[in-house]
Amino acid sequence: MARRLIKGKMHAHALMQSHPGLAKRLPTLRWMNRSTLVSMLNQYGMVYIKPNLGSQGNGVIRVEKHPQHYKFHAGTAVSEFRSYDAMYAALAPHIRRKPYVVQKGIHVLRHKGRPFDFRVMIQRNPKRDWECTGIFGRLAHPGKAVTNGSQGGTIYESSALLAPRAGTSRTPYLLRIMNRLAYKTAATLSSKYPQLNELGLDICLDRKLNPWILEVNTIPDPKPFTLLPNPRMLPRIIAYGRAYGRRYNLKVTKARKA
Repeated sequence: MARRLIKGKMHAHALMQSHPGLAKRLPTLRWMNRSTLVSMLNQYGMVYIKPNLGSQGNGVIRVEKHPQHYKFHAGTAVSEFRSYDAMYAALAPHIRRKPYVVQKGIHVLRHKGRPFDFRVMIQRNPKRDWECTGIFGRLAHPGKAVTNGSQGGTIYESSALLAPRAGTSRTPYLLRIMNRLAYKTAATLSSKYPQLNELGLDICLDRKLNPWILEVNTIPDPKPFTLLPNPRMLPRIIAYGRAYGRRYNLKVTKARKA
């Protein structure tokens, strides 16, 4: 089994903050507690709380502040509260004393009223150089706040989601920007952890088409590539993984095909 080298979202965030080109593309991230959550809600209006060591969208909760109430979206359930104290008390069973982080919420692009983002795969090629090997779009499950395929998200060709919002001429440019962010991230993290062989970046675009790096996975799952209309990227991903000793389980159980 592949070993996770970078322990937690906060550590990865701190390393990436050292690169000026990445720092401006990282939403604010803080350790979760009562005062931090209310402070960030007051500042941003919407945040995500996430387990520091979580993956696949497990345990991620969207929290919002409105003029007359607070609410959070966990799984498919949306709960509303008239006070912050009542909401925070209701969050406690979800957190269960695990280390959580609070991330500034980004109002991302939507399709069919559902949020979407992108997964960029970057790997060491046989020459040990970093190479972007694939990208796909992830549309959130109709009842959930997260886009992960493991949470029932739908997998799209990236341009199929992006072109209707950005236009056919600007779409290739934005995809290149995402790849550049992946190269900068790989160079930054591998300078500290040279054993890294692959990364999966979750990148969203806000309503002004600005890219944001939401998360970096050091053991990315290539299963969703099997759901693309033309899974042309998959053979190279598998070959590169095999070259550095990774074997992939490609059986899809929860992600959906567009």
